[in-house]
Amino acid sequence: MTFSVWAPGKSRVRVRVDGEFHPMTEDSGGWWHADVPGANYSFFVDDDETPLPDPRSLRQPEGVFGPSQIYDHSAFAWTDQAWTGRALPGSVLYELHIGTFTPEGTFDSAIGRLDHLVDLGIDFVEVMPVNSFDGTTGWGYDGVLWGAVHEPYGGPDGFKRFVDAAHSRGLGVVLDVVYNHMGPSGAFLDRFGPYFAGRNLWGPALNVTGPGSDEVRRYVLDNALMWFRDFHVDALRLDAIHAILDTRATHILEEMAQEVDALSAGLRRPLSLIAESDLNDPRHVTPRAAGGYGLAAQWCDDLHHALHVFLTGETQGYYKDFGAPNALKTTLENAFFHAGTWSSFRDRTHGRPIDKSVTPGHRFLCFLQNHDQIGNRATGDRMSASVSPGVLACGAAIMFCSPYTPMVFMGEEWAASTPWQFFASFPDPGLAEAVRTGRRKEFAEHGWGESEVPDPMDPQTVADSRLDWSELDDPGHAAMFQLYKSLIALRRKHPELSDPRLDEFSVDQDGRVVTLHRGRIQLVCNLGTADIQRPSGEVLLSSPGVRGDVVPPENFAIVVH
Repeated sequence: MTFSVWAPGKSRVRVRVDGEFHPMTEDSGGWWHADVPGANYSFFVDDDETPLPDPRSLRQPEGVFGPSQIYDHSAFAWTDQAWTGRALPGSVLYELHIGTFTPEGTFDSAIGRLDHLVDLGIDFVEVMPVNSFDGTTGWGYDGVLWGAVHEPYGGPDGFKRFVDAAHSRGLGVVLDVVYNHMGPSGAFLDRFGPYFAGRNLWGPALNVTGPGSDEVRRYVLDNALMWFRDFHVDALRLDAIHAILDTRATHILEEMAQEVDALSAGLRRPLSLIAESDLNDPRHVTPRAAGGYGLAAQWCDDLHHALHVFLTGETQGYYKDFGAPNALKTTLENAFFHAGTWSSFRDRTHGRPIDKSVTPGHRFLCFLQNHDQIGNRATGDRMSASVSPGVLACGAAIMFCSPYTPMVFMGEEWAASTPWQFFASFPDPGLAEAVRTGRRKEFAEHGWGESEVPDPMDPQTVADSRLDWSELDDPGHAAMFQLYKSLIALRRKHPELSDPRLDEFSVDQDGRVVTLHRGRIQLVCNLGTADIQRPSGEVLLSSPGVRGDVVPPENFAIVVH
């Protein structure tokens, strides 16, 4: 067995394999190697006696501070040989967190709920990060060993079983990955070489542009390709790409898109990269032939913010600008509300307009809720806690009848009453207290009282955030599920509803009444205070309160001419 690690400029590197120390030999590129038998191993750099896990570890059975373990990708018995992949255009996504999707919080238990997603009409299941992080529970964005799957979820074989089971049901799998920072506990990469270049809001940032960055970039790119090649995922969701600081002529995201496209050709199935970005820059999803990065899609927070304000009336913080008259119309027609325009939250102009002739709507993900927009509220309350089922239904109708790619957050489809709160489980008492204090201070600055913020280190916070699947037996929750199911089925049945051409799409907004024009199909949503006349034509779907030609407040109707 050959053990290798990149540690340029070090005077000595040793590997301890199954308890035995072995010297390593350096090559000209700063890589150290040793050919010895064994399975469990740690590295020791220079005269430091701290055992370090492999930066490219594939398994951490004892957690991020324990030894790495050899893992053979070829040993898993896949059954998805007939899977030809799934394209993103026209699809519906479903975001979930393995640890709270089921009471058990494992990949195997999540497999037992995949048929629910099939019944709903989902095309892709998007899994929040599963890389190794310190502690047992957390959102996953504090990962420090990107190639090792979190053991409490089921480890690498567990994730492969999940992907395999999803493919057997016709579901594609999107994996959320974090390349903009490392977590605050167990990030040892800088002990080996120039992996880090300062810090950003969340932790150490990677050196992808400075001296010694070629191998660091390779570290990132190889990790992305691994998920596609060895775990058979169909897409990656790239967390907060605006925090990846790259000044090279070819941005690492463009380079990643090139290599993923090349792998896609070799695997003969579509592979997609989906960005999360705060930049409102359409170049990320513009084809490379047109001067863009060539990513498949990006999350579109402006669409969420416009819908959230329209449905809830909240205008605090970054929602303020979206309280403007016709803000929903502007955003629905253009994807970005801030497109080279003034952002009061940022105190500057922000964004860049899209070219509708080049950029189709399916490149933007539209959502009413997601893990951030719920979890970054003090109590993690879902929209269902503050608005009526009728308002929720109108929001869902707008999302599914828009030209954008819809995404549902777990439990949203039945208006789950369980919150989704921020939680972590760092064993280090000092770090745990720092996170607890920092979280409460952050929300106090936004007007919430400290007593309202759940303790992120309390196991009860995790328990409270788990879905309660028994709610589906309640008539009210079951009715919302059937409505979501009907809206997705209607979107599939009528191509006009998933037509991504933004230059063929228009919206009328008269105060709290919004009408979407989709070819021969119209959706009218009434969130005003008085009844309105339903558009003429055959009714394809309406909310329960619609009777005859009248659409009462908090109701919608979809008609075809």
